[in-house]
Amino acid sequence: MESQCACCCGCGTESEETLQKRIRSLAREYRGKEGSLIQVLHMAQTIYGYLPIEVQKIVADELQIPLSEVSGVVTFYSFFSTQPRGKHTIRVCLGTACYVRGGKKIVEKLQELLNVKVGDTTADRKFTLEVARCIGACGLAPAMSIDDTVYKQVKPERLESILARYDENGGDEQ
Repeated sequence: MESQCACCCGCGTESEETLQKRIRSLAREYRGKEGSLIQVLHMAQTIYGYLPIEVQKIVADELQIPLSEVSGVVTFYSFFSTQPRGKHTIRVCLGTACYVRGGKKIVEKLQELLNVKVGDTTADRKFTLEVARCIGACGLAPAMSIDDTVYKQVKPERLESILARYDENGGDEQ
């Protein structure tokens, strides 16, 4: 069986040990530099795909700061994830306009189709489902985005065909 790397790209080329060595080396370069924690965590998440406690310990050890400080930053900022992320991030807008026009039904249908809860990632790590308070498409409500693509006036019955676009092209939207 071919080993898959833990990184977000799903490339299968780097072992977990190799990824952790890269993070150690990276963090070591920033040791003693004031205000570098967020930058190091961002780069570590890019390398590893998410920030489990093992990666947080590496960052704390290499920066020579308490693990509690690292964990505090990771849990405070919504950009950081302690759980594996999907290749694609689905964000359903639940701002007022989208909610009133059916945003909640979009979330419910996606949870059913993907078999995940909000904040979770599908078993195949293809999608992570999130909600947003506003994606800036109020006139197009209800709206959702997958990565950088915004889908307007989404109906629950259209969701299967939207998701299928990410299957037909090797996981990338056409």
